[in-house]
Amino acid sequence: MKNIDIGKILSDGAEYLGKTVEVAGWVRTSRVSKNMAFIALNDGTSLKHVQIVIDRTTFDGDISDFTKNGASLWVIGKVVPAMKEGDFEINAQSITLLGDCPQDYPLQKKYHSMEFLRTIPALRPRTNTFNAMLRVRSKLSFAIHRFFQENGFTYVHTPIITGSDCEGAGEIFRVTTQGYADAMRAKDEAEFVGGDFFGRKAGLTVSGQLEGEVAAMAMGKIYTFGPTFRAENSNTPRHAAEFWQVEPEVAFAKLPDIIEIAQSMIKYIIKAVLDECPAELEFFEKAFEPGLIDKLKNVVESDFVILEYSDAIDLLKKSGVAFQYPVEWGLDLQSEHERYITEQIFNKPVFVINYPKKIKSFYMKQNDDGKTVAATDLLVPGVGEIIGCSEREADFDKLISAMRERGMKLDDYRDYLALRKYGSVPHSGFGLGLERIMMYITGIQNIRDVQLYARTAGDLM
Repeated sequence: MKNIDIGKILSDGAEYLGKTVEVAGWVRTSRVSKNMAFIALNDGTSLKHVQIVIDRTTFDGDISDFTKNGASLWVIGKVVPAMKEGDFEINAQSITLLGDCPQDYPLQKKYHSMEFLRTIPALRPRTNTFNAMLRVRSKLSFAIHRFFQENGFTYVHTPIITGSDCEGAGEIFRVTTQGYADAMRAKDEAEFVGGDFFGRKAGLTVSGQLEGEVAAMAMGKIYTFGPTFRAENSNTPRHAAEFWQVEPEVAFAKLPDIIEIAQSMIKYIIKAVLDECPAELEFFEKAFEPGLIDKLKNVVESDFVILEYSDAIDLLKKSGVAFQYPVEWGLDLQSEHERYITEQIFNKPVFVINYPKKIKSFYMKQNDDGKTVAATDLLVPGVGEIIGCSEREADFDKLISAMRERGMKLDDYRDYLALRKYGSVPHSGFGLGLERIMMYITGIQNIRDVQLYARTAGDLM
């Protein structure tokens, strides 16, 4: 079969007008009358379906199998103008059934809740929502690569299996080749771990940052973009156990420098989606978030706010709002606080800077006040935090002190500490969760619905 993409026929229909073409796809909906039948066919290359028109007075054979939702077809027919000006459809000459679909097909022509669609992950990509989401995710991912490549960054691949916990929170998925019987035979934990594949504890990466810093200390500007894993037993709409993250690291950059890079990247990738996915964004605006497109355009055209953490606490205290979680200096901002700042006060993205060092990671540069670190989170309306960013602590003694305060094993971080011992320089970086920015761009409210397969606590479908 030499099929033409349905998306190409819909966008370049004039090129095929009057020509006989071959297309293949799945039946989304159909209408059958005495003399005519109409099939909406989609092959995934376009949010929009192409209409297959069957003249039953000239078409040989039974067409009932062709009109079942979910059936897959191969169609040969002529491209003709549709009733709606500028659109095209195909008058079928022959149809071959590639895959039959029984009547219990779950995706019938009716509303399906997102909760229901999560129960059929193998089929939900055939819905308009997931068709659009996956296409935006693809364009967004490519735009991320394009931004960094155009700005002189080197793409590096950091390890998936690691021996260190970048965030120091202990939320690591352990990797082992040993089983229950091996644990029962071992006289203690040291013997058990010593008999494992690596001879030491290993886990799935929670961040590629530490290894990314190693590359940045040689290459200057690098980024890593890949899967990340957090064994965080959270059931919020914003957390997943497996997600994709982009993490640039820049040598000789301080906090204001990396904030500028982060702002430029966010604007670049959002503009790319606005330019390349207009139909998908129109769909998301109608189905999920009225005003979505104007919101995204406002981000591209506006400067982001830079707000001191201390000032953020003052604004929240003076708001008069009875928040569920307390607002006090020294406590981390919760989602409700982040959204209030971005949605009620500024109505645009906000960089909150200089957080208390006790609530941030060991690697962040300690400010001269002894209380805060040169760190920032980028908060956006509707989602909250999408970027965690900081200048890294470049002073060997201060880094050692921070690690000891947290009871960390220095031997696990020998390579990382060597960067401060041999030619240390100021450097900074950030992490952007792909799923978080996807939620912001699409208006989809749950992280489980911006992934092909969601990985959350208790759910491994």
